[in-house]
Amino acid sequence: MDKELLFEEKQYLGYNKQSTVRRTILALFCFLAYYWSENPKPVQVSGILIGSYPVQEIENSGQLFFIMGISILLFSIGLIFVVHIRTIVTREYIILTGLWTSRKVQIDFNEIVSARKVRYRKHTAGRAVYNLHSNGKIRFYNRGNELVELIHENGLKYRIGSQRANELLEIVRANLPQTTKE
Repeated sequence: MDKELLFEEKQYLGYNKQSTVRRTILALFCFLAYYWSENPKPVQVSGILIGSYPVQEIENSGQLFFIMGISILLFSIGLIFVVHIRTIVTREYIILTGLWTSRKVQIDFNEIVSARKVRYRKHTAGRAVYNLHSNGKIRFYNRGNELVELIHENGLKYRIGSQRANELLEIVRANLPQTTKE
């Protein structure tokens, strides 16, 4: 087997936009709760009454929110260094590896019928998935707008997300058996 790498791409968990937005909003909530605990008096803002801090009898409750906010931000920074999907293309296979305990997936080019580039649907683009089996499709993606769809000879579809989908598609098509190129 020829081990020459034709394509390699790593996608990191910390760069997934939807997850980053969720963690940022949670951290902002923690910092707002901390601010509210340090300024507990009721305030009238544009006709809206913001009441007093509800847990004044618990000491250092505001500091707990501050520590949680900082922890969430540090966790988010740490995720920038965690590889979610590593895509490797050799002359015979596409190899997908995930997080520590996930299985390595190896797709043989001899079993692929066709390959094409597809854009994400809006409601699925934000979720980071690895080896998700659903409706005859196996999904692998973390971020980006495009993916490469490979159709297996038994009808199963592999959807592989990539930041460089055009380059991945060209390499895959170049390595498909001559009779199956689309």
